Amino acid sequence: MKPGDPVAVEQLFDAVASRYDRLNDVLSFGLHRLWKRQLVRALKPVAGEQWLDLCCGTGDLALELGRCVRPAGAVTGLDAAAAPLERARQRQRQQPWLPVTFQQGDALQTGMPSACADGAVMAYGLRNLSNPLQGLKELHRLLKPGGRAGVLDFNRLPQSGAAAAFQRFYLRHLVVPAAASVGLREEYAYLEKSLERFPAGPEQERLARQAGFSEATHRSLVAGQMGALILRT
Repeated sequence: MKPGDPVAVEQLFDAVASRYDRLNDVLSFGLHRLWKRQLVRALKPVAGEQWLDLCCGTGDLALELGRCVRPAGAVTGLDAAAAPLERARQRQRQQPWLPVTFQQGDALQTGMPSACADGAVMAYGLRNLSNPLQGLKELHRLLKPGGRAGVLDFNRLPQSGAAAAFQRFYLRHLVVPAAASVGLREEYAYLEKSLERFPAGPEQERLARQAGFSEATHRSLVAGQMGALILRT
């Protein structure tokens, strides 16, 4: 699978949707939920605001945001793949009091109005876009003046050093074998390949400023294994 190929990425997430949440819980020891809550806390959504979750997958972040902006606010989750969206909608139907809707679309060209959101998030999605800079430009276009955004993903590390060695070990000897046990070896082997083309933290900051953000700060999480890019228009 070629990293950044939009058709291949969509097919990948359609293939893994039914097992995605359980695998994420197993592979991160449940910590991915904590990292997402940390991202939300850093962005401080409040009741009544309008928020977006681009590349929303099965809806974790969108639903968390819905808890913050209810009752008068609203959250829209967008993803290119249909199967994860159906899983997200099922989860939302179990919590109908949350003001969250989901729709299928391209994070590079959402078709949404400019300056329509107070804030936006993207978790484990920027790395999979064919053009990360264009993804950041679209994110910026959607935000109101003073809006904020957060991008959560694996951290691309210098190849020398203990942190990078641990990341390779984790991906090759824990993630891929666990995925292989449920028939998803190739889908999760893609993760390391996608990291090879993903901008490191300082480059993400530079791209965000090029996209128009006035503030861009990349923070390392989990001993450098994950990273959060915090943005403001």
